[in-house]
Amino acid sequence: MKIQIESHTLERAEERGVSAEEIEDVINTGLPTSAKSGRLCKAKIYPYRRKRLGKYYKQKRVEVIYTIEINEIVTVTVYAFYGEWKD
Repeated sequence: MKIQIESHTLERAEERGVSAEEIEDVINTGLPTSAKSGRLCKAKIYPYRRKRLGKYYKQKRVEVIYTIEINEIVTVTVYAFYGEWKD
């Protein structure tokens, strides 16, 4: 299914340290999680192992909120959380 990454999502991605490639990867291979207002969400944890805003983080969790319209996935926004998660 085609993925339409909205400009708002790309703006938030840049602010939050997420690439367009990661957004597509999360949609294609991430794990479904809950979202509000009838929207869908998938999340994926990536190794990070570097500093962000002066603090070292081992991992980055990316969550993409999206909807499905006629034969197209349309992003709403993206969130990034930095820290460490267990399997």
